[in-house]
Amino acid sequence: MSTRRRRGQGGVTYDDVTGTLRERTVKAMRDPALAANLRTAGTAWAEQRQVMEHEYGFNEMRDRARDIRRSNIRELPALLTELQHNVRENGGTVVRAADAAEACRYIVGLARARGARTVAKSKSMATEEIKLNDALEDAGLEVVETDLGEWILQLANEHPTHIIAPAIHLNKEQVAELFRAESDGEVPDDREGLVAHARTRLREKFAQAEIGISGVNLAVADTGTVCIVENEGNARLVTSQPRIHVAVMGMERVVANWDEAAHILQVLPMAAIGYDAANYVNLISGPRRDGESDGPEEFHLVIVDGGRGALRGSEFEEALSCIRCGACLYSCPMWRNVGGQTYGSPYSGPIGAVITPLFEGPSSPGSRDLPFMSSLCGACGDACPVGIPLQDLLVKARERSRSPEKTKAGWAFRLWSLMWRQGITYRVTIAAWRLGLRIRGKDGWVRRLPGPGAEWTRVRDMPSRWPPRR
Repeated sequence: MSTRRRRGQGGVTYDDVTGTLRERTVKAMRDPALAANLRTAGTAWAEQRQVMEHEYGFNEMRDRARDIRRSNIRELPALLTELQHNVRENGGTVVRAADAAEACRYIVGLARARGARTVAKSKSMATEEIKLNDALEDAGLEVVETDLGEWILQLANEHPTHIIAPAIHLNKEQVAELFRAESDGEVPDDREGLVAHARTRLREKFAQAEIGISGVNLAVADTGTVCIVENEGNARLVTSQPRIHVAVMGMERVVANWDEAAHILQVLPMAAIGYDAANYVNLISGPRRDGESDGPEEFHLVIVDGGRGALRGSEFEEALSCIRCGACLYSCPMWRNVGGQTYGSPYSGPIGAVITPLFEGPSSPGSRDLPFMSSLCGACGDACPVGIPLQDLLVKARERSRSPEKTKAGWAFRLWSLMWRQGITYRVTIAAWRLGLRIRGKDGWVRRLPGPGAEWTRVRDMPSRWPPRR
């Protein structure tokens, strides 16, 4: 996971996630443009979130959403069986993929069997997770992201920085520069002009694509319907214009009935963008039927396990309740300072720090340190619209992700704890610490500490007086 490959328009392979987590964090903290973009995004989300809480009784809605999702996860095997049966009754095809390789193998095989050359995609975190673009491009297909943010990232050779707003870390000047490089011509500087330019460029691809690929926000078990929430309208074209529609979903994204779906579909945009409804909610129940004027000839639903099944019944089961709204990212002081690119995973922020090591395994060197990307302030748990106790899961994930180095640090902290339980050793160590800070301090700050303190001051300063003056 330490390196994420994404191809540019010329077929060149790029490595856009390099270095250790610490190195990526330091680099992000030194980027003033990134800081300004993230600050703007976080502020706007917080203001809209307050409106939702005051005007719609969001906390009460959250309680019901939590109960719905917990029930869905408990009943997951039965719901998936019902969903699979009803999708097939509606004329669709259902594939259960154990992992990313199996899912990609099926979709690539389908494209080859149908003689497809061009694939149009709407925004999908599940396809980012399984690296579907890479698999399709390796098979010689042209893949075009039609979501504006995802298309921007495809041009920039980057992965999403946010679950809902993938290119939120870029401003309009940076986007205009990317568009000029792609079109090799004049591009407007204003937002409306940039959107119009993207619309013109992408409409060509909708007409060319033989296969449209989407994600799934929710699947309704008792009717075999997939729900796709969006704000641009591109997913509506991706799922109706090409003759084949492939929907890719994580196995946990299923609800029992329309009563549950309606509530989750109302809570989702409130938590994600601070509005009481999304611009578009697409409800798809199989391929085009006789007498219908639009829709695909074939509908394929690919349900991916990818480590999710192992979480049921475990101490991390509540993480499966996530509806991918991104609220925990906006609320997290860590994410607001470094952005999602730093995490090196399609899933960033608190939820990403929990589920990425679980999906990839605790021994994965690229994701092992992600649970430590948190101050454990609890803001993410407060923001979650389905009540996932993310701060508690992060603590549990840290325990699973301990490396040998962190085990040594754990012994050091235990020794420190024993010393501070005794009055005399507590007073001696505090006096020695204060003296050491004053000796090493300059202009009121200590910028370098020796020994165990070196890692602390590598990325932060410490007041030379302790406790610091207020």
